[in-house]
Amino acid sequence: MCCFVMLLGLLGPRFAFLYTWIFTTRVHLAFSGAWLLPTLGLLFAPWTALIYVMAYAPVTGVSTLGWCFVGLGVLFDLGMYSSRSAQQRYNSRGTATY
Repeated sequence: MCCFVMLLGLLGPRFAFLYTWIFTTRVHLAFSGAWLLPTLGLLFAPWTALIYVMAYAPVTGVSTLGWCFVGLGVLFDLGMYSSRSAQQRYNSRGTATY
C-alpha cells in the first residue's frame, strides 16, 4: 500500500500537467509556446510546473500570491526527492546487524 501511495505521489502531478498540456492551451500561454521548459518541468519539477501554469494569467503574468504558490510547488518537488533518500536511509539503518 505504501508503494502505491508513493507511486501516485510521483505520477499524479505529472499526469495532471500532461493532461493540462494536451487538452488546454494554458501551458502554451504560460511558456510562450516553448516546449523545452515544460518538458523539463514534466520530468524534474512537476509540482512547480503545474502550479506555475495554474498561477499564470495571460495579461498580467504571475501575481505575488501566485509566486508564493510556485514556491510551495518547489518545496513539494524538493520534498518528493528528499523523501526517497530519507526512506532509503531509514531502511538501511533498520536492516543493519550489530
